[in-house]
Amino acid sequence: MGYLYFTRHGETVGNVENKVCGATDTELTELGKTQAKQLGISIKQNKNIVIDEIIASPLKRARETAGFISEVIDVPMHIDERIIEQNFGKYEGTDRLSDEFQEAKRHFVDNYADGESMLRVAQRVYTFLDEIKQDKDKTYLVVAHNGIARILHSYFVDESNEEFANYSIKNCQLMCYKWQ
Repeated sequence: MGYLYFTRHGETVGNVENKVCGATDTELTELGKTQAKQLGISIKQNKNIVIDEIIASPLKRARETAGFISEVIDVPMHIDERIIEQNFGKYEGTDRLSDEFQEAKRHFVDNYADGESMLRVAQRVYTFLDEIKQDKDKTYLVVAHNGIARILHSYFVDESNEEFANYSIKNCQLMCYKWQ
């Protein structure tokens, strides 16, 4: 029975500035690059983790994080458009801690004025997961974003709306899920 590992990209300039990055292509900071390399080393040193393939979001912050990990653990990676971060429309580049944005995130069907609803994101992420779980003997590392982490987690764990809305992981935090 295979496993799915997930990590969020390394720290970005947008993270440091507390900005909503969403579909905006932001750069990794030097710390973000170091976090990615350290995660690769940690995976390589852990004899219980054997990754067969790395799949990354096409946004530079996730793609670069996956690239650093791929180099360290010598595992191929490819890009999948379905795990790109949610487009937060009018909130892109705004303060992610603002009360307005925090409330907006709880409206799962809103598209944030030219953005993408959480339900649309869940549809594409769930389709992606349904596809890769067909090969349950293969262990994947998915490198994407916090919004994708939230949806991926909900695929494996039953949650309330509040738990879903508040779910978050740190940059380069490694999560492990077992296929059912």
